[in-house]
Amino acid sequence: MAVFNQVDFDNHEQVVFCSDKESGLRAIIAVHNTNLGPAVGGCRMWDYASDDDAVVDALRLSKGMTYKNAVARLPFGGGKSVIIGNAKEIKSEQLFRAFGRQLERLNGSYYSAEDVNITCADVAIMNKETDYVLGLEGKSGNPSPFTAYGTFLGIKAALQHQRGHQDLSGIKVAVQGLGAVAYALCKHLHEAGAQLFVTDINQAAVDKVVNDFAATAVGIDDIYDLDVDVYAPCALGATVNDVTIPRLKATIIAGCANNQLAESRHGEIIREKGILYAPDYVINAGGIINVYYETAPQGYSVEASNKHVEGIFTTLTEIFARSEKEQKSTHLIADELAQEIIANGL
Repeated sequence: MAVFNQVDFDNHEQVVFCSDKESGLRAIIAVHNTNLGPAVGGCRMWDYASDDDAVVDALRLSKGMTYKNAVARLPFGGGKSVIIGNAKEIKSEQLFRAFGRQLERLNGSYYSAEDVNITCADVAIMNKETDYVLGLEGKSGNPSPFTAYGTFLGIKAALQHQRGHQDLSGIKVAVQGLGAVAYALCKHLHEAGAQLFVTDINQAAVDKVVNDFAATAVGIDDIYDLDVDVYAPCALGATVNDVTIPRLKATIIAGCANNQLAESRHGEIIREKGILYAPDYVINAGGIINVYYETAPQGYSVEASNKHVEGIFTTLTEIFARSEKEQKSTHLIADELAQEIIANGL
């Protein structure tokens, strides 16, 4: 494929293709922009249908990290990496050490961390070969609880804007995908009195949330048709698309998945339909905010991290208000805000 001709190629500074014969490593590192600082973004492992799909994912995710870090007011640029393969089959110390050596070759232009199918333990193995990793146990640790907390606050911000209150009692939330972040999000929602409807390809994950939080399990494809207040996409991206939008009854879309809109035009379609969308890279920034405090000169502080994460509520409130005033979709308002910060600095 010609990377420069990709729709998702947005003047990326670097796109690096990595391989290691002995470990079987095949990976892509995309550095989108370093105006505000070194590119920072997690590494995900996924069994992509094609190498082209892996490239597109890396490009979209890395640009998203540039915008996410900017709107979260972090001194980081945006980057992302993907390791191609089935996490249940190819994980090994040899592979992660090989990937760590690839990070080392970039000499600090990109710092990696955990993401889908990559754990803190995997990052610790990379750390044996490079210092250009973040989110280590004993430092900032697992970012998932902070991502979940920020997403929970984002749902409350959406309710406040749309309905004039933050009370989740009796609010029906459809949660798609039940990984570590979504599980923690479900806990917050359940404790706040929300009624949960959940789905995942992993039946064990579904059973756990059903048992722990009195959730109702629904089919993978049925999640879009539910008569709920909030649709929370927490799996992979592009679930808000031409096929699903006509089926949605929720008036709020707010979840922790990346790249929730299949295409930019879908943001305007859902706005016209009366659906309030919490832009993904704004609402799910809690994890990267927590990772930042690992680099803070005064040392890591969970209190400082949580306080910063709580700013997601304020940022979304501003985006919702500006969207309404300018009659423009929330994701475009978020993009404009990010671009202003990238151009002018923090």
